[in-house]
Amino acid sequence: MKEINVEDAVGTVLVHDLTQIIPGEYKGPRFKKGQVIAEKDIPVLLSMGKKRLYVVEKNDKDVHEDEAARRIAKAAAGPGIVMSEPSEGKIELFAESDGLLKINTGRLSDLLEQDEIMFASIHGNRLVKAGDKLAGTRVIPLFVAEDIVKKAEEVCCPRHIIEIKKLHPLKIGVVTTGSEVYSGTIEDKFGPVLVKKFEALGSMVIKQVFSDDDANMIAECIKKLLEEGAEMVCVTGGMSVDPDDKTPSGIRAAGGQIVTYGAPVLPGAMFMLAYIDDVPVVGLPGCVMYSRVSIFDLIVPRLLAREKVSREDIKKLAQGGLCLNCQKCIYPNCGFGRG
Repeated sequence: MKEINVEDAVGTVLVHDLTQIIPGEYKGPRFKKGQVIAEKDIPVLLSMGKKRLYVVEKNDKDVHEDEAARRIAKAAAGPGIVMSEPSEGKIELFAESDGLLKINTGRLSDLLEQDEIMFASIHGNRLVKAGDKLAGTRVIPLFVAEDIVKKAEEVCCPRHIIEIKKLHPLKIGVVTTGSEVYSGTIEDKFGPVLVKKFEALGSMVIKQVFSDDDANMIAECIKKLLEEGAEMVCVTGGMSVDPDDKTPSGIRAAGGQIVTYGAPVLPGAMFMLAYIDDVPVVGLPGCVMYSRVSIFDLIVPRLLAREKVSREDIKKLAQGGLCLNCQKCIYPNCGFGRG
């Protein structure tokens, strides 16, 4: 940027807006940031009292900030994302539909390795609603070299940086364990909670069965639900380390390939995730029944989006895995589950 005489400004690019005031007639922007000064503009600028201007030189191959932002946003945006029009060089990205927000953090890091590019987003792996603001991007200077924009586009392709995955309406089977519930000594309260939680996510509990604290019986219940078409099985109760808690061994006995028993999340430490073939089987600790948010809210939406959740995915929850039990819960607009 440099300061020059107005008479010498033809062909240069203005780096700030200029307001024109005509008493009794008009007051507003007359020249916009990014405008290339033409010969015909000189008398107007002088009539506005402008003798010197702050400008930059423009290379014919340079890309204006609005166009650069548009191209980067278009390359970064995957399914379920819509873009705003550029405003002051910035473009914002919004959710086109409800779903699970995914951010490719590796590609985002690669994009930001380039100087003069900015891209900021909210945390991924969270549920969003249509219309939610998700990200914004721009370039830092008023004009940027074409090579920088092309490199940014290449980083974003063929996989995008940001997208929305839709949740699939799965058929959910529930196995409720515990001798006290199985015998009818106490009323089950877990099943109704899960029915509401899954309905809110667009899925349906097709059947709930009850089992005594017996690993083989739990395994048979899981197998029965799978035979009846369950696309996910939730097993409740018996998830602690007490000798009579048989749920983990029951999931193993049903053929579950264990991803993790235990998660670095509070509430939700005694969580289990396993797969029988491609069907997820989750062991849900008691906190899912009474906590406003828990491990359920961090993992189950990803399973409904048909993600194959790994042990590494679970480990990444450690930073941000502590719920502060705020008096007024504002999840997901908080740090819970956001590493």
